[in-house]
Amino acid sequence: MDKIKLIWDLRGPEAEGTAKHHAIHLGQFAEKEHIDSFGHGHELISSAHAIAFLIVERKDMIIVRDALRPDRAILA
Repeated sequence: MDKIKLIWDLRGPEAEGTAKHHAIHLGQFAEKEHIDSFGHGHELISSAHAIAFLIVERKDMIIVRDALRPDRAILA
């Protein structure tokens, strides 16, 4: 079972707070859509760049991609 980490890049002075808030909604979306999530959260990359992420199985990636339009994805 391949896992995909879907990533939303956020930039600017409020990037970390926005990423933290966005991650909450990613978890809520997975729950609402009955998608098995293998984690969601946020990471601070630099003082002006943060990411929000959601890790899902490859089979569920298209549902999330089409609905929420992540910036990029990597194998998790």
